[in-house]
Amino acid sequence: MLTAIGRGKGYGRAAARRRFPARALHLVDIENLVGDSLPSLGQVREVQGLYRERLAFGSLDQVEIASSHLTLVNAALGWPRAHYRVRSGPDGADLALLDVLRNEDVLGRFTHVAIGSGDGVFAGEAARLGAAGVWVTVVSRRRSLSRRLALAARDVVFLDTLDRPGDLGGSDSWEDAEPCQHSGSIPRSCVSAR
Repeated sequence: MLTAIGRGKGYGRAAARRRFPARALHLVDIENLVGDSLPSLGQVREVQGLYRERLAFGSLDQVEIASSHLTLVNAALGWPRAHYRVRSGPDGADLALLDVLRNEDVLGRFTHVAIGSGDGVFAGEAARLGAAGVWVTVVSRRRSLSRRLALAARDVVFLDTLDRPGDLGGSDSWEDAEPCQHSGSIPRSCVSAR
C-alpha cells in the first residue's frame, strides 16, 4: 500500500481542489424544477432546455438527477447522460440529493455546485459549501424558492424568467447580490446581461 509522507492534516480537500481543474456538480430535483410530482417527458425536456440556456456546462461537470420511481423513466429519457438517484416518498428526491452533498466528497471534487431546487432543506448544505469556498448557485422557479436557500447561495438563477434576482423588486433579501465573479463552469447570466 502506498502512503503519502510529509503531508500534514491540512492537505486534504482544499489542496485536492487546487490540483484538479474547476468542475461543477449539478444537483437536480426534476420534480421540483418542473413543478409537478409526475412530470411528463416533454416537461423534463423543457426544463433541461431552460437549465442549459441559463447555466454553462463544462466537459468535466457532473449531473445528478433525483426523482421518485414513478418519474425515473421520463427523467432518464428527457435528461440523458446524467447520474440518476431514485428515492420515493415525502421529500425523497431532496433526501437523495442531500445524501450526495453529505457523502460524496463534494468539497474535494468540485469548485461549483448548482442546486436545482427551491427547497429550503438545502440551505444548510449550501451555506456549509459556500463557507468552504465552493461557489453555490441555486436554480429554481421563482415562486418555489425558499428565502433561506436564496440567502445561502452565491447566485440564484430562475428557470421561469430571464430576470435576475436583483430585478425582483420589493424587499427580497437577495436584491443586493454582488456581481458575479467566478472562473470555471458558471451561470451564463454571470457572463452576459439579460
